[in-house]
Amino acid sequence: MSAAFFPGRYFMYGYGYGIDWTYIILVLPAVIFSLWASARVNSTFRRYQGQYARNGLTGAEAARAVLERNGVYDVRIERVGGSLTDHYDPSANVIRLSESVYGSCSTAAIGVACHEAGHAVQHAEHYLPASIRSAIVPVTNIGSRLSMPLIVLGIIFSSFSYFFVYVAYAGVLCFGLSTLFQLVTLPTEFDASRRAIWAIEDGNLLDEDEQKGAKKVLRAAAMTYVAALAVSVTQLFRLLLIVGGRRRDDRR
Repeated sequence: MSAAFFPGRYFMYGYGYGIDWTYIILVLPAVIFSLWASARVNSTFRRYQGQYARNGLTGAEAARAVLERNGVYDVRIERVGGSLTDHYDPSANVIRLSESVYGSCSTAAIGVACHEAGHAVQHAEHYLPASIRSAIVPVTNIGSRLSMPLIVLGIIFSSFSYFFVYVAYAGVLCFGLSTLFQLVTLPTEFDASRRAIWAIEDGNLLDEDEQKGAKKVLRAAAMTYVAALAVSVTQLFRLLLIVGGRRRDDRR
């Protein structure tokens, strides 16, 4: 789930009276950071996609090695289309690796595959942040769909009835669920990378000089989750300022 939430032109401009500086000052720096982090993970992956493991280990084989090293044997590993579309699906208990990872022997692919295997191990061990993240996915999805309609409806009609200010706040609360999801995601992703690095080092999946590529890819990927949280937090704060300002205007 991406936290790069854009609340529409209505919130980009201050109620039609000019540029909304809260977006430029609060959210835009986080958005730029997010774009930089995304570009960096792609460039780092491409860089180490050309560095191959001497032992010929593929991404799928590396993921299987991590699972077995942690006593997890019931997780399927499948190939999926796209680039960097790798993920672990806890509902199906399956690791899906992209074309550039599944059969690749690159250090970048092995790092990504081990990371996804780390998520599967988290699921098997009932790692608390991962369990919380999985549990709040349904309500987060509902909240993300309701947040903007409620905020827009609340602000537009707040001049007719003060009740609608609370409708706008309900929308902000719904958006806050996305922020909560990003907050819980951060330790989950960092822990999966920690497990991946430990497995690579302890299991000798890569030689010492090859480990650098896998670690750099994982660190670059971690920054994307930090950026996603930054965007979500700043956007939440901005929406609170907008609704709070509308509340003060309506009381005058």
